[in-house]
Amino acid sequence: MVYQTPVRAAEFKSAYGPKYTFQPHLNSWNKTTIFRSTLRTASYGGAAVVGLLFYVSGIPRIQEDILQKIPFAGRYFVKEEVNPQDNPF
Repeated sequence: MVYQTPVRAAEFKSAYGPKYTFQPHLNSWNKTTIFRSTLRTASYGGAAVVGLLFYVSGIPRIQEDILQKIPFAGRYFVKEEVNPQDNPF
């Protein structure tokens, strides 16, 4: 039996076999894995920020500084003062 060595393995390369090339990686994370992980993390982070804003939307400082500056939806968070004469209490 003839054992394959690096020299013998390099001697023959089939034209029909797979074309192996070096894929650069960082601790076994290649560029595709990094891109997919970043995209998923960003989508979950965006959903968490939107959920957090809905949760704290009752705080007046959040309404004035953040929520009122959102286009088309900012008008919903503007509090109009009621004239004291129109107040039933």
